Amino acid sequence: MRERTNRDRVSAFMRRLGRVPGASGRIYLTGGASAVLEGWRDTTIDIDVELDGDAEQLLRAIPAIKDDLRINVELAAPHHFLPELPGWRERSRFIGSEGRLHFFHYDAYSQALSKLERGHRQDLADVESMLAADLIEPDRLLQLFEVIEPELYRYPAVDPASLRRKVESFARAAKKSREE
Repeated sequence: MRERTNRDRVSAFMRRLGRVPGASGRIYLTGGASAVLEGWRDTTIDIDVELDGDAEQLLRAIPAIKDDLRINVELAAPHHFLPELPGWRERSRFIGSEGRLHFFHYDAYSQALSKLERGHRQDLADVESMLAADLIEPDRLLQLFEVIEPELYRYPAVDPASLRRKVESFARAAKKSREE
C-alpha cells in the first residue's frame, strides 16, 4: 500500500535518485511534489517528475525506490497536457543537487496553466499559492497562454475556449485582488 507523500519522503526520493550509479542530469518536480516542498500543503498523492538527460538508470531504479519508500511516482509534466511554454527550463527554479542530479521546480507558469485547465479545488489553491509567493504574475500568465493557444488543437482533451476563460478569469481576479 502506498502512502501519501510528505516533504520528508520527497526529499528521501531525491536523495535515493542521486545515489543511482551513473545518474546525471536534471529532474523537474511538478504538481504536488512542488507544492509539498514549497510548504503549500503537507502531503501529495504522488511525486510527478520530468526526467531530463540520460534517464535509463533512473527509470530502472524508480520501481525499487517507490517500493522502499511506499510512494507513488508519475512521469508527468505540464507539457504532457498542454503545449510547452517557451523558456520553461530557464524559469524552473533550482531546488538542490543530489549526486550528479540537479532538481528543479518545473516552471510555475506551466504548472499554473495546467492546474487552471484541470480545475480541481487543490489545483486552484496551488495556483493561488503561486500567486501569493510571487512565482507568477497575472499578465505574464495570460501572455504565455496566448503564445501556446494556437497549438492547443494538438491536445484534444483541452477545450481552448474554456481554458482561455479560466486564465482570463484568474488573471482578472488576481489583478483586482492586488489592487485592493
